[in-house]
Amino acid sequence: MFNHLALGGGSALCGALATIVAIVSSSTASAQSNSGVTLPPVTVTAPKSSQPKPKRATRSAAQSNQAPRRARVPAQVAVPATVPASLMVATAQQALREIQQTPGGVALVTADAYKNSTVANTIKDVLDYVPGVFVQPKWGDDTRLSIRGSSLSRNFHLRGVQLYMDGIPINTADGYGDFQEIDPTAYKYVEVFKGGNALRFGANSLGGAINFVTPTGRDPHINGASVDFGAFGYRRLQANAGGTNGPWDGFVTASTQAAEGFRDHSFGQSTRVSGNVGYQFSPDFETRFYLNANEVRQRIPGTVTKMSALTSPQTAAPGNIALDQQRNIDTVRIGNKTTMRFDDTTVEFGAFGVDRHLMHPIFQWLDYHYLDYGGFARVTDDRVIGGFRNRLIAGVNLLDGSIDNQQFANLGGQKGALLSSSIDRSQNTSVYVEDSFYFLPNVAAVAGTQFLYATRDRQDRFLSDGDQSGRTEFNLWSPKGGLLWQIDPTWQAYANVSRSAEVPSFGESANGPGIPTIPFTSILPQTATTYEIGTRGKRPDFTWELTAYHAQIRNELLCLYSAFGNCNVTNADRTMHQGIEAGTGVALFKNVITRGDRPDKIWLNLAYTLSDFRFDNDPVFGNNLLPGAPRHFVRAELLYKHPSGFYFGPNLEWVPQAYYVDSANTLTTEPYAIYGLKAGFDNDGPYSAYIEARNIANKAYIASASIIDRATPNSPLFEPGTGRAVYAGFKVRW
Repeated sequence: MFNHLALGGGSALCGALATIVAIVSSSTASAQSNSGVTLPPVTVTAPKSSQPKPKRATRSAAQSNQAPRRARVPAQVAVPATVPASLMVATAQQALREIQQTPGGVALVTADAYKNSTVANTIKDVLDYVPGVFVQPKWGDDTRLSIRGSSLSRNFHLRGVQLYMDGIPINTADGYGDFQEIDPTAYKYVEVFKGGNALRFGANSLGGAINFVTPTGRDPHINGASVDFGAFGYRRLQANAGGTNGPWDGFVTASTQAAEGFRDHSFGQSTRVSGNVGYQFSPDFETRFYLNANEVRQRIPGTVTKMSALTSPQTAAPGNIALDQQRNIDTVRIGNKTTMRFDDTTVEFGAFGVDRHLMHPIFQWLDYHYLDYGGFARVTDDRVIGGFRNRLIAGVNLLDGSIDNQQFANLGGQKGALLSSSIDRSQNTSVYVEDSFYFLPNVAAVAGTQFLYATRDRQDRFLSDGDQSGRTEFNLWSPKGGLLWQIDPTWQAYANVSRSAEVPSFGESANGPGIPTIPFTSILPQTATTYEIGTRGKRPDFTWELTAYHAQIRNELLCLYSAFGNCNVTNADRTMHQGIEAGTGVALFKNVITRGDRPDKIWLNLAYTLSDFRFDNDPVFGNNLLPGAPRHFVRAELLYKHPSGFYFGPNLEWVPQAYYVDSANTLTTEPYAIYGLKAGFDNDGPYSAYIEARNIANKAYIASASIIDRATPNSPLFEPGTGRAVYAGFKVRW
């Protein structure tokens, strides 16, 4: 469908995109910056019936980039003439207002929260302070990600959270995802939708969805470059450029990085390119084309025993070295999105295609070629009906794909004899609708539903070990309902009940000596009913989020059997997930040294997640705790911030209680606390710099763990965290 990204293709592709941007930016103009702004209070108060309908000119002004800036505005940065904002790619303020019309757990992370003050190497650096999100590094760019206990038994890749890039799926059509295609330097903000709150994407999983949004040529100060370097041979170069020319605009960003890695056999390198070109037919009609390409080469150090992880954390698993285990990915992703606005109604539609080649020598040499494609359409109607505000959202998502699946013997990292071969096809069609009716000016009743039709079809082409062909079909409804109360312009409360459904991927099955054979066609979809209640708000020196949830799950995809030390994922009967997600940002002290309209301050960022996941009267495991996630997880940062742009302070990551790694609850990790320190300069001007030290005490700890049904002290399930490391970086923008 598309040509694979060849070894030198990243540079050529970057050059082609840069040429496009150079053309469209010949008369560049940018809107006033929203980067680094203090987001305004979120107000979703419904208009009263006596209020006049806003005129078109007023509406366009409300969607411009002219948002209030922080008090410190550097004189050396010129503010160029204003250009129309993108109709389809919201500013951070607009995106925050949109996402917080959801009566449930959501979050928006702006680029200025991490891009200029940390190495921003993995998705952990982006999502570290989002409560409810457990995200821990494994090796290279690979990460263990779980939201509200999703994907606990997925020891490889990702399941249970749907990833998107500008609304285009990163996950494959059968549901699994990877993190190697995510470049934290490329995005203007990241949207997090927890659980059933991801209905707008047709998300069908317990964990929800994450959408990474890239800038456009209409964003301010869109040109820039950065360099980062640090421990264990880490180095990265990144550059971005963009601009406008009349109705045209374009943006491109590219990065190349490499690292020797903390552990043996963990060298990796990658080149990533993202870009888009947009055309505005009018202020109410815009189309945009997207391109993303990635080339990743990564050695895998593997999981080791608990003793090895804590006493010799840099040591790789011997089998990984002997088989030269790797995960190498080439990806090309293209898409188009078009938005049209008609007074109170906005229509969005688009299409996309993804060509992905996975070259993955592990216990066997996996050679998978993915072709995924699809489309989407969404309508939003926001108007006053009979004196009451009503907001209706409806849409459809199509995601189909095929996997040319071949597995060979792994002969020291080289392909041996063919051992299996199949064509795996997936089809997913979701239709959804959600209506928010403001029966009071500041209280909305929200109701919606999603219908998912999905199929999984395998055509076995290697029949010497029997015919593994088969087909499954799923028809699933996921209703939801809730309340959203705007207590005052800066304070919201919400509650909802939602159902989610997760269709199994081709990787779920069980077979091996001494365990029942369960083909993928026998695996049932995982369904959950989640109850949640919470509040969030933003005051000038205080922000908060507090959510409590309880999920009853049927047929959770869990590890109930094992063979050769590997987890076989099948359905548990009943399980329960519940927890508390709490986050805050608060100025503990002001006017410490500098007083006046622009005082200095000592600012605390805190994210706390309580997770209580357990079996519910399981015939084998009773009411045991589910393995794979800590009960308590704390991330905190205390920063001194000076109005000149200088900042410094310590940070903490704390897991105060060990957690189980097996369903039988016989083996645990170890509790840990690691400390860091960072300092830097960022005054919203053309230059910023940082230096950051991590794990200053050089503590040996377990960052993440694979799970199994029954473990022994010698089970190789543990991934050591990185030792003491120092990173530094410098960025320039204009």
